[in-house]
Amino acid sequence: MPATRRSAFLISIAALMLCCSAFPQSTDAGPDAAQEAERTRLDHEVDALFGEIVGDYLAPVLFYPVLEFDEMGLDGEPVLDEEGNPVQSGFPLIVAVLVAGGLFFTFRYGFVNIRLFAHAIRVVRGHYDDPNDAGEITHFKALTSALAATVGLGNIGGVAVAITAGGPGAVFWMWVTAVFGMSMKFSSCTLAQLYRRFKEDGHVLGGPMVYLKDGIKDRAPWWISWIGYVFSPVFAVLTIMAAFGGGNMYQSNQTYEVMRQVFGFGDSEAIKIGVGLVLFMLVGVVIIGGIKRIGEVTSKIVPTMCVGYVLICLVIVLANFHEVPAMLLAIPSQAFTLKAGIGGFLGIAVSGMKRAAFSNEAGLGSAAIAHAAARTDEPIREGLVAMLGPFIDTIIVCTMTALAILSTGIHTDIEGIGGAEITAQAFGTVHGMFPYFLAVAVFVFAYSTLISWSYYGERAVEYLTGRYSPHAVGAYRIVYCFVAAAGPLLSLSNVIDFADMMLLSMAFPNILGMVLLSGKVRRLLIDYQERLASGEMQPNR
Repeated sequence: MPATRRSAFLISIAALMLCCSAFPQSTDAGPDAAQEAERTRLDHEVDALFGEIVGDYLAPVLFYPVLEFDEMGLDGEPVLDEEGNPVQSGFPLIVAVLVAGGLFFTFRYGFVNIRLFAHAIRVVRGHYDDPNDAGEITHFKALTSALAATVGLGNIGGVAVAITAGGPGAVFWMWVTAVFGMSMKFSSCTLAQLYRRFKEDGHVLGGPMVYLKDGIKDRAPWWISWIGYVFSPVFAVLTIMAAFGGGNMYQSNQTYEVMRQVFGFGDSEAIKIGVGLVLFMLVGVVIIGGIKRIGEVTSKIVPTMCVGYVLICLVIVLANFHEVPAMLLAIPSQAFTLKAGIGGFLGIAVSGMKRAAFSNEAGLGSAAIAHAAARTDEPIREGLVAMLGPFIDTIIVCTMTALAILSTGIHTDIEGIGGAEITAQAFGTVHGMFPYFLAVAVFVFAYSTLISWSYYGERAVEYLTGRYSPHAVGAYRIVYCFVAAAGPLLSLSNVIDFADMMLLSMAFPNILGMVLLSGKVRRLLIDYQERLASGEMQPNR
């Protein structure tokens, strides 16, 4: 068996073992305490193993503090630990890389995220669609497929975490990160279109694992091109691990947790299995049809869920309208608070930047896999469509969550709760039914993330195996569905942390590769703008 194929096979087997270890053991005679204890011990051992990997190897690199400071509260007083010592915090390396990447590409492409924003909206509305162009799905379906993977629990629980850590000012830094992140999304999805591969059956293989190899080989001198041969398989492996973890296990696990909190049912394994089986069937029905089926589903549920969620948040904000002026003033004013000094300022900025980067995934390259399948003969055009993703995800959806929380004031009294539970309590202040609407939104958000990330992992498996194998892809889909079913039963927090760090690690090879290829994108962008300004490029309707 070739090395790349063996790697993909071993990854699938590992995921299947994790899935199987999560299910409870039982006998015909009833629950066996010894078996349950053995299962708990196994979970603990696996959790400890991944905890060691996360704590000793991944976290020290990804969250290495490039700038350390004493953490300060918004009241100007230092934050102290249990022993009364000042709490040290830092600007994480991964956030610094993402922020630096956003700044670099924004200036490199002349603020394309602002100049061509209106044109991008016309493109996604179908004004330039041509059914004769090569590809599998429309611009709109590519955008909704990518949004399905990003609009999720980070928009509900992650925003609450940012506000509790950094106050209202953290929302401002979420906005800033999203605006600059749009340029990174533009760059990666343009490259995905430029270097995509068409297979014999008509389906498309594209994304960072392709352009990191083909693009760097095409543009860089021979003594640099070897980087692409290393980065591309590394990125593919990271994508598979992130798909099983952050894109799968975490989504199904947290879906159950939010539903348990809202509906009030106990920690029942029967209900966990029921939720898992529902997700198993719903995910399986969609992903078996590939990107075309995924595009069909996400083009319907993503706009619906985003509009519905925003409307509910607006109702909450309007119900607390008297708080809105002070709230809107607090967001920018507390973003630059000098009362808390440099430690408070950096703490607020880091809180907002981290949550925005985790939510919209700009710079990680995952969305480029979906956008590579869009029907177009203009790579720049699809890059422009893609840059709308961070705007919708963070500027619109995350902002509405933030306004709902801030307008209710629930963030000032959060002892003992966190994440999505804060958002649920904010929803509950207006009407008792609203938390149930939130639970439904969480389920739909998580489901859309599950089906989109299945496609990302599937394309990574195909890249590693060297060809489209129905057997390899079919095996991957089966394992993926079983992992989704096992998610609600998982107590392996470090396994999920491990997979999330695989997601963040994708930024390193992707951003460095895009920097090397930015000259090509810039030339294409200049040519596109000249043809657009001259009238050569006319809309089809």
